[in-house]
Amino acid sequence: MFNMGMPELLVIFGVALLILGPRKLPELARALGKGLAEFKRATRDLHSSLDLTEEPEESEAQEEPAQDPAKDTLDKDLENHG
Repeated sequence: MFNMGMPELLVIFGVALLILGPRKLPELARALGKGLAEFKRATRDLHSSLDLTEEPEESEAQEEPAQDPAKDTLDKDLENHG
């Protein structure tokens, strides 16, 4: 994804540890994890709601079109008089 290896991750972790300190870093990691989980959940919900809205459109296209009552009456009249 970002093309980062283990050395780069260790440097980032070390800088974060120096800046935030050992007490704040676990709190930040926990908040970041919860935020990421919420983002994934919202993305999944949005994706599933978009899938649900697409299905009725597809099923409507597959259904046979309804007959026009006026056409049915005209067809019956033509059969009776023809």
